[in-house]
Amino acid sequence: MRKLLIKDISSVVTCNDKDEVLSDVDILSGDGVIKKIGKNLSEEPDADGAEIVDGAHHILYPGLINTHHHLYQTFSRNLKEAQNLELFDWLTYLYEIWKNLNEDTVYYSSVTGMGELLKTGCTTCLDHHYVFPKGTTGKSILGQQFRAADELGMRFYATRGSMDLSKKDGGLPPDSVTQTVDEIMEDSEEVIDAFHDPGEFAMHRVALAPCSPFSVSRELLEESAKLARKKHVRLHTHVAETKDEENYTLNKYGLRPLAYMEEVGWTGPDVWYAHGIHFNTDELKKLAETGTGVAHCPISNMKLSSGIARIPEMLKLGVTVGLAVDGSASNDGSDLLEELRVCFLLHRLNSSKDAPSGYDVLKMATRGSARLLGRGDIGQVTVGKAADFFMIDENKLCMTGAAFDPASVLGTVGYKGDVACTIVNGKVVVKDGRLTQVDEDKLAEGARAQVKKYLC
Repeated sequence: MRKLLIKDISSVVTCNDKDEVLSDVDILSGDGVIKKIGKNLSEEPDADGAEIVDGAHHILYPGLINTHHHLYQTFSRNLKEAQNLELFDWLTYLYEIWKNLNEDTVYYSSVTGMGELLKTGCTTCLDHHYVFPKGTTGKSILGQQFRAADELGMRFYATRGSMDLSKKDGGLPPDSVTQTVDEIMEDSEEVIDAFHDPGEFAMHRVALAPCSPFSVSRELLEESAKLARKKHVRLHTHVAETKDEENYTLNKYGLRPLAYMEEVGWTGPDVWYAHGIHFNTDELKKLAETGTGVAHCPISNMKLSSGIARIPEMLKLGVTVGLAVDGSASNDGSDLLEELRVCFLLHRLNSSKDAPSGYDVLKMATRGSARLLGRGDIGQVTVGKAADFFMIDENKLCMTGAAFDPASVLGTVGYKGDVACTIVNGKVVVKDGRLTQVDEDKLAEGARAQVKKYLC
């Protein structure tokens, strides 16, 4: 059995059902699963042969879970021409770049984005990939993403996204990145069969994710829902992100976005939406009633001037809400710790005492995100759950005087820079702020070369 013992941890913020914060404890894992939490575990026979990690003067948290990303966008962030555009114009401009994606671009952008996530405490990443240029397939593109995740040691949840409405059909993307419904359905089934692992503690999972109500047809949404339920995988898309989207569905279908999604079979506990900004009160209640979840992307929503999601109300109604960084071209990074603090501050500004606390936002990024992905095996530090953690050093200058409430500090104060240690599936994948499973400098060099080839 592969064992890991984290010794003498100053504080463990468990995010368990009791919201416990433990002091001066050890954690022992075996084959990627938490076996024991307690004191002096190094003296027990179960710890023989374990790899030792020193947790002294560190706070340990459950690994953060990113519930919506577009990793391919890592190589189109901070482009001057797109910086002040709102969503529809922003997409129209960037599709002319994204149509040139290939397997190498997807691999290097994925390994760059996931590497940044790991270095900032994220242990599970969901990616929404929906751009498939002519000649590529779900297996060829998503295979590169799984390759990147495996090399880094990250738990990865891919989506087979899709678009079938190009400019000539009233959509935004060029013809070269859209496909027919039949092509998409056939390829989606192949991707699920090739990569999806439904088992507990799976490192690879797949969901189906048509891009958005304004870039896919009614038929594609309906057929995707049928296939997902036949294959027992989840459904994901963008909904209620902008007023432009709302106007589109009203003009085309005579329905607001949520009513349209409900009509095509896209509500329920196996469905979650990215953004969910422009829901009215009755629609928030509908989300709660149906168990439909929302991935909250505050930084992206701010950068694209899309609006502020009604997160305090969602949480009070019992809507499942997770946290996400969204694509790097609208963020422009892959730092879920930064997202966590911005989320806290944004809702404090907008909702005052009704805003979620720093600890509430942490739970959004752990327990809430796990629920969005349909996973009960990650998101908390509890015996029998996955050994996915990260640790921060209380002795860092930025933490001086800030660690009195370890459960809330990531939201209220924030943590600057890379974390001390990230552990996924019981393996140390970040140590002293550096990736351990790859040559980080060589990876960065290869990625920079690919960016130049892609953009020039």
